[in-house]
Amino acid sequence: MILGIEIGGTKLQLVTAESAGKTGRAMIGERFRFSVDPDQGADGILKHIEEVIRRLNGSIQSVGVGFGGPVDALTGTVATSHQIQGWSGFGLTEWLGERSKAATVRVENDANVAALGEALHGAGRGFRHVFYVTLGSGVGGGLVVDGRIYHGASPGETEIGHLRLDRYGKTVESACSGWAVDREIRQILRELSSDSILKQLVGEKKTGEARFLGDAFAKGDGTARRILYRLADDLAFGLSHVVHLLHPEVIILGGGLSLIGEPLRSAVARSLPDYIMNAFHPGPAVRLAELGEDAVPVGALSLTKPS
Repeated sequence: MILGIEIGGTKLQLVTAESAGKTGRAMIGERFRFSVDPDQGADGILKHIEEVIRRLNGSIQSVGVGFGGPVDALTGTVATSHQIQGWSGFGLTEWLGERSKAATVRVENDANVAALGEALHGAGRGFRHVFYVTLGSGVGGGLVVDGRIYHGASPGETEIGHLRLDRYGKTVESACSGWAVDREIRQILRELSSDSILKQLVGEKKTGEARFLGDAFAKGDGTARRILYRLADDLAFGLSHVVHLLHPEVIILGGGLSLIGEPLRSAVARSLPDYIMNAFHPGPAVRLAELGEDAVPVGALSLTKPS
């Protein structure tokens, strides 16, 4: 049995698979999902993992983990979590090995793991060089080359969210994350009239405003259109640096904001050539992630399989 684990700031997922046979989402056998309580810190997450391991029937041959923060992939030690206390310096590989008795345990950053899942089983199938960007609460990235995660020096790499869009502190994450779009919508709603489609959709909600952007865009809302095109242009500019440095064959858009779908994908694909040198035109293919919330679990299951 293979155990795949996704450890995030808001959710914890554990999935199982047999050692061979099915691919993609079909790999997943049993699934366990928990909401993360920040007040419980790392100890609360570890308690859930330990409970699931005890409940599983059969021996665990290998464990793969996608962790929401920078990790040392060589040692499986967590550098830090920006959302949950208690992880800094924690030896997650050693802890899991002791409790699961698995022969192999691999711990990677969750964006890297999602990139692997999409490269092997999702929108990146058939490409050798795959770059994945996740547009969630923050912005993360991962590069997969010939079915293997690219690694720089520990404890991380391909941190596209921290790329500067100017020299004054504007980053891809501060402009293109879900929280950034939430904040942008929240500020602009004050100026909109009551007949604004976006304003009507958001209503009295004070968080998660970005999830209404796609519907408002589809209904022809002008404000939603401006925000989406601003988002796509900033993201394309950030991705142009990825193209010039790494020149992937395909860029995959994942995470919550990617659920806007084709309007976002096509807008990024249109803007990207404006920012890359002519020799690289027309630029990488831009695709939407296919695995959704299963990108990290499927990638985690794939971590310990032979390439």
